[in-house]
Amino acid sequence: MSEATTTDVSPDLGTELLGILLTDHAASKVAGLLEQEGRTDLSLRISVQPGGCSGMRYQLYFDDRTLDGDVVREFGAVKVVTDRMSAPYLMGASIDHVDTIEKQGFTIDNPNAQGSCACGDSFH
Repeated sequence: MSEATTTDVSPDLGTELLGILLTDHAASKVAGLLEQEGRTDLSLRISVQPGGCSGMRYQLYFDDRTLDGDVVREFGAVKVVTDRMSAPYLMGASIDHVDTIEKQGFTIDNPNAQGSCACGDSFH
């Protein structure tokens, strides 16, 4: 795993909410995508939203904003940002990137998910 540094933008959030991990492979892929875009000001934002067939779904996207209460972890040159409401759902989650014949893209291994749908797009 990449060595990470953590910044809590909100002083009242405890360190127990800062447990997102980004694998070396995923960090490399994110850095490559940012390089292709020519952007060094973007962070990978990961959030949890209501929806999907299991009740909650993940959203991963590049963002140039910093919101009040954001939790920021740095994996080398890559910043991973999580909003205050999503952080408890993502505590201990590991984000990886796969590139196989069967599957391509980012995957999230979340110990907080009690189950997921068949498509793997949502959890509860």
